[in-house]
Amino acid sequence: MTEPSWVTAVRAAQAKKALDVVVLDLREITSFADHFLICTGTNPRQNQAVSDEIYLQMKQRGELPVSVEGYDNGEWILLDYGDMICHIFLDRTRTYYDLERLWRHAKRVELVTDAIRHLNEADGRAMTTEFEAAGGKLVTTGSILI
Repeated sequence: MTEPSWVTAVRAAQAKKALDVVVLDLREITSFADHFLICTGTNPRQNQAVSDEIYLQMKQRGELPVSVEGYDNGEWILLDYGDMICHIFLDRTRTYYDLERLWRHAKRVELVTDAIRHLNEADGRAMTTEFEAAGGKLVTTGSILI
């Protein structure tokens, strides 16, 4: 099974050292998108680099954004992939708009980074993720390994 598009976007953001990466599952509360990826960069150039990497990784999957907003300024870059919307913020802008509070009823997807996974594997307690297709929806069990 192909990994969900938000996993590809999270990996791309992490590859460019995005901070405080959060994925919100919106499927039960709205119909315009399934997931938000929200992350922070330390400056506009880093935000543009995160945006570029997400764009490249998603393009390799055959997916192009419907819309890109805020790229030139770099304070809040929005990549709209239809079912997933990526928000790349500067810290002050993320705090000001506080999308996590605005969408507080959305489920947060638990992300376990490679560093944590390697620590757990070294301990002999490898964490696993199971994906199953159930009625056209992705059901996750356990933590998502990124």
